[in-house]
Amino acid sequence: MNRPPRGSSFRAKAPSFILHASSFNPQPPYQNCRMKVLIVGNGGREHALAWKIGQSSRVDRVFVAPGNAGTSVDAENVAVNSSDTDGLIKFSKQNSIDLVVIGPEAPLVAGLTDALQEEKFRVFGPSKASAQLEGSKVFCKEILRSADVPTADYQVFRDAASAERYIVDRYPTDDEDCPVVVKADGLAAGKGVVVCTRRQQALHAIDRIARQLEFGNSGNKLVIEERLDGQEVSLLAITDGRTIVTLSPAQDHKPALDGDKGPNTGGMGAYCPAPMVTAEMLSTIEADVLVPTVHALKRARKPFRGVLYAGLMITNQGPKVLEYNVRFGDPECQPILMRLKTDLMDLIESTIDQRLDEIEPLEWDPRPAICVVMASDGYPGKYDTGHVIRGIAEADARDDVKVFHAGTQLNESGEAVTAGGRVLGVTALGHSISAAKLNAYTAVRDIRWTGAWCRKDISDKALT
Repeated sequence: MNRPPRGSSFRAKAPSFILHASSFNPQPPYQNCRMKVLIVGNGGREHALAWKIGQSSRVDRVFVAPGNAGTSVDAENVAVNSSDTDGLIKFSKQNSIDLVVIGPEAPLVAGLTDALQEEKFRVFGPSKASAQLEGSKVFCKEILRSADVPTADYQVFRDAASAERYIVDRYPTDDEDCPVVVKADGLAAGKGVVVCTRRQQALHAIDRIARQLEFGNSGNKLVIEERLDGQEVSLLAITDGRTIVTLSPAQDHKPALDGDKGPNTGGMGAYCPAPMVTAEMLSTIEADVLVPTVHALKRARKPFRGVLYAGLMITNQGPKVLEYNVRFGDPECQPILMRLKTDLMDLIESTIDQRLDEIEPLEWDPRPAICVVMASDGYPGKYDTGHVIRGIAEADARDDVKVFHAGTQLNESGEAVTAGGRVLGVTALGHSISAAKLNAYTAVRDIRWTGAWCRKDISDKALT
């Protein structure tokens, strides 16, 4: 079969997808429609979505529930938590919301899409059943295995004792390499994955996850898998269950410290595109990873519609799936949407209506984009909140820079203050990776609060 170009659109025809060349011609409800859109969530991803969706000529008002200090500027905040299903439904009814976009994974896994659809709302986001691809590491591994998608070998454990016996039996001494990754089965805000090199590290991770239940019920089951070596990349795609439209590849930086040292976080920065993902590699990932995954979910009677985000390790044997997410990545969303020139509402509505096969090839700003996450002192551990943030307006005023808020809120004086571990995503375009990095870090230097810090090496991998 002919390999598709970057950002192409596929239409599923079992057992394979083929290139679809038709163009997208808006039809009702897309034509002459000024919509009210509700975005669920309060992070940097949701700020980026509100900013981008607000640019659409088809959108009249954008609400964000509950939002943050930044979304209060680019949209309208709603005092309803993302976990309050009844409250979100009530607000949507009272305000005649035309479309709901669900940002975070937790409400997707809890079934918010299903609840809204039962009330006849148009929703962008997968069902509760298919969102288990992110909600359960065990379920994800089973889908990957059934679809014959390249991934790490693994074992599943339902208690700490059996997992510890497995490690001790396989690695009897602590002076030898113990190349494993210990994962909590459920959601853990990006922190329930521990990469190990020694037996004691693995045993400690098992104790934290499965005995101390550091991540709550997410640790009721464990996955222990082989450690893969290479560089990680993120490939996000939008699918309506029949057609897959891949977005420009990105690279996240999950470890807290420069040089990929320190504990895992929710992401300390990202850049897009990722040069190491060549056109040939992208075609391989589409054919060997994305397409069989979508088919496997359909066979399992859990058809997937929304954002399918593959976290990949580029190994010497080729790309292998580390995990799947079922929503836009944060912070990958920020540089991806900075570069996307296509109206995001075209993608969202076409997904809901299963018309992705009609959409035109995506249009991208040719310049790369970089997002640098500014965090609170102590993150990903304990941190203080309530510090007043200065300099955001100065950073935002720079050419080709946008400051996306994540862990912020407004105090009684109307000032933006810190309200989370990852506080801001300073995102910039540049004519090269180096220029984008310079723009982003120049803007970072405009911003200050007590305890602010960031990694200094975001995008350096692209230069090597």
